[in-house]
Amino acid sequence: MAINFRKVSYSYSALKKNKKVKFAVSDVNLEIAEKDEFIAIVGHTGSGKSTLVQLMNALLVPSLGEIDILGTTINPHAKVKLKPIRKQVGLVFQFPEYQLFEETSLKDITFGPKNFGIPTEEAIQKALDAARLVGLSDDILKKSPFAISGGEMRKVAIAGILASNPDILILDEPTVGLDPFGKSELLKLLKRINEEEHKTIIIITHDMEVVSQVAKRVIVLDNAKIVYDGDMKALFKNDEFLINHNLDYPEIMKLMRSLKERLGVDIDIYQYSIEEAYQELSRVLGD
Repeated sequence: MAINFRKVSYSYSALKKNKKVKFAVSDVNLEIAEKDEFIAIVGHTGSGKSTLVQLMNALLVPSLGEIDILGTTINPHAKVKLKPIRKQVGLVFQFPEYQLFEETSLKDITFGPKNFGIPTEEAIQKALDAARLVGLSDDILKKSPFAISGGEMRKVAIAGILASNPDILILDEPTVGLDPFGKSELLKLLKRINEEEHKTIIIITHDMEVVSQVAKRVIVLDNAKIVYDGDMKALFKNDEFLINHNLDYPEIMKLMRSLKERLGVDIDIYQYSIEEAYQELSRVLGD
């Protein structure tokens, strides 16, 4: 396993004897493969999602327990070099403008590989390759990252991480603030990276539509603990669990449920794309 959590807890306060401490994540046991996983992490605000992914790329170190990250063991007392881990596990923050700062988009993408010791010419080539992978034009690469659209900024931030060739790519709320077209394009890009490059991708999202479209596996956090870790479709069929943990249904499933109630017909509501929903409605209602 590429990432292996063993009884990991993290507190933003220092642990002190005989003093009760609030943990942002508590007693987490979790295994994530190096390739081909597409995981969505969901849960209400404050459930521990961002803390969990920052532990995955060693921005945070466990208060208790230990994590193996691609062969390196991290615990509260381990003295290890963390920079190589951050190259192997790339993290794109929720607001890409927080990690963009160079005068052109190309320079921003090049910064990552140069920071990890790659010679300038090679770093530029890796930046260009990453830019092509995410669909950035030469015109965009010449512009300031602050003079382009939100969707393009998100692509520049992703390209900046991909240029360092991480084994695992983590994105915090990647579709927030994007219009429907930008959201669709970004999800297609992430699916392509997952399927063609075989990289494990982990996203934090509140958008259950995003979960239904791209996730193979879902991790649900509630009150700092993992309460679900499993198949996406199995999650959406567990009505009681969704209600108990304040999780919503994807829009297509809501529509199918509404049609079933209004028309009084036996429709299978568990459809996860417009195409699947159309086929089910055609089966039941005819053309």
